[in-house]
Amino acid sequence: MKFLIYIIIYLSMFSKCFAIETVTTEITADDGIEVFQEEKYYLLKKNVKIVSENFNLTGELVKIFFDNDLYDITKIDAIGDVNLKSKEYGIETQSNEFVFIVIDEEIILKGNDSKLLTDDIEMFSNGLIKLNNITGKFKLDGENSKLKNKEISISSDLILGKFTSNNETKDIEYLETENKDIGFIKTSDTELISKTAIYRKKDSIIELFENVRIKRGNETIEGDYGELDTKNSSYKIKSNNDNKVKIIITNKDE
Repeated sequence: MKFLIYIIIYLSMFSKCFAIETVTTEITADDGIEVFQEEKYYLLKKNVKIVSENFNLTGELVKIFFDNDLYDITKIDAIGDVNLKSKEYGIETQSNEFVFIVIDEEIILKGNDSKLLTDDIEMFSNGLIKLNNITGKFKLDGENSKLKNKEISISSDLILGKFTSNNETKDIEYLETENKDIGFIKTSDTELISKTAIYRKKDSIIELFENVRIKRGNETIEGDYGELDTKNSSYKIKSNNDNKVKIIITNKDE
């Protein structure tokens, strides 16, 4: 039997991240709700749906922690095909495991095909996606980790970074990548390949380390260290010790 409740609720947990004020929230769960007063959490089981004017959350098992009362939410844990949509902030997530920590405004996603989408940034991973809305720091860790925005596309085993909010948009200020083998970075006209990379927006420079290749048009340059100036699109490559920089020019007409 499906369990249905309506709550007039002030969810402090979403007051900043999902911009929810006093609203009517509909919660349904096929196997009902269990409240653990001493442990301060309640459990929603099977085909859980939490629907409000500004956000939707679905999953197979949702555990909601509270402090003073049921509505004083401190944390949400959810597992099993978890999906979140926040219309107000343009946030959409998909994962097998979902955690939201209220005081830190931090979202943690785990599992294959995890994704976190905003109006400005797209994140994908088969491992971990972690984003803190207060500090702007984020982490993607695992196979097929990818980050995209209008300026850059990155594929890497590990992606660390930080964004700043500017006029309701999220601008990437810092990025660092690390790979077991190689990672890929693509700008509007250049492909970058390296084992590790660092980007600082204030310098407009992407630094590349180890097994470096920079490809633009029919030219590919290989070396041990590279830099791309994203402001004027210039780049350079160096090599260490006795290694030499290699330039490969491909004739596309052949």
